[in-house]
Amino acid sequence: MTVKGNGFEVVFGRPAKVLAEAPGRVNLIGEHTDYSGGYVLPTAIPQKTRVEIAPREDRLIQVATANVGGGALLSFRAGEEARRGLWLDYVQGITAVLRSRGASIPGFDARIKSTVPLGSGLSSSASLLVALARALRSMLGLSIDDVEIARIAHAAEHDFVGAPVGTMDQMAASLADESTALFIDTRTLAFERIPLPAEAELLVIDSGVAHQHASGDYKTRRAECERAAAALGVPELRDVDATRASIEPRIASLPAPLDRRARHVVTENARVLAAVAALRAGDLGRLGELFDASHRSMRDDFEVSVPAVDDLVESARAQPDVFGARLTGGGFGGAIVALVKRGRAASVGRAVVEAYARTPGRRATVLVGGPVP
Repeated sequence: MTVKGNGFEVVFGRPAKVLAEAPGRVNLIGEHTDYSGGYVLPTAIPQKTRVEIAPREDRLIQVATANVGGGALLSFRAGEEARRGLWLDYVQGITAVLRSRGASIPGFDARIKSTVPLGSGLSSSASLLVALARALRSMLGLSIDDVEIARIAHAAEHDFVGAPVGTMDQMAASLADESTALFIDTRTLAFERIPLPAEAELLVIDSGVAHQHASGDYKTRRAECERAAAALGVPELRDVDATRASIEPRIASLPAPLDRRARHVVTENARVLAAVAALRAGDLGRLGELFDASHRSMRDDFEVSVPAVDDLVESARAQPDVFGARLTGGGFGGAIVALVKRGRAASVGRAVVEAYARTPGRRATVLVGGPVP
């Protein structure tokens, strides 16, 4: 069946009972550290996923979205979740995890609408998972807090969908806002909100090169980090202290590419802590330097950037009002984030997008920081 019309009532013939939303996120710094128990520093973006929902009297679960699948209305029965390799798996993941934790899940109708770009490294999947979990929490009267919502969303994506992601995305979708950076210790899930500087603004540009976390190189990078930690004799790379003079030769002694992977994670954790200090001090120059260093590390040591993204970063860094710029998200495409002088993000974004488009076949989009005319 194909959905026609836009509203919940048009699709299902009755009004929704619950509405819930969750934002996408941009990670300021701290990439590929969360699945090694490390530190991350995301913030919310204006784009959100919206879920409308109403219970049914049977066990049928019907879900409609215009964002993927050409408007198809897909369904399954509560208690009969089975991975299909479709976007519906994210919905099934949430209901399966809730059931495993003792919740009684009835049938329901749901309509999903998202403005978070797919495959851009801005956590569209976590935004969907958290929005749906919030909607079901409200509809069912579940006593679960926002950290537990993030845990449920992570279990749905990691265990059911099969994407080897860490916890940052779900924590950000559940707890972040647009005025603060969310400093997270992903081992303990302790978090702190740190105000973003008034003298700067963020610019986020989508490269137009999509990525996918459930397969391919992302899984390889996680496995390499686990092998590097084992070779160093620690549970996770988080346990390697970058300030110890003895650690650099130990990392250098690892076989390639484990040496580079470990060096990125260890130094990236240190950069997150330094970025938090820079934010608290209002030191935008230092924060920009950390952005730049993070990108170099992702490009050279972790090898998750691509030429199109590197060009975007270099174009942004060449602008006089930019403090620093870097690839954001898991890599292999996606978006960049730049720290820009207050009031200049729109003009910088315009210049960067225009320069990028001079290469045939490339088209970038400003997502945060003002529209490009």
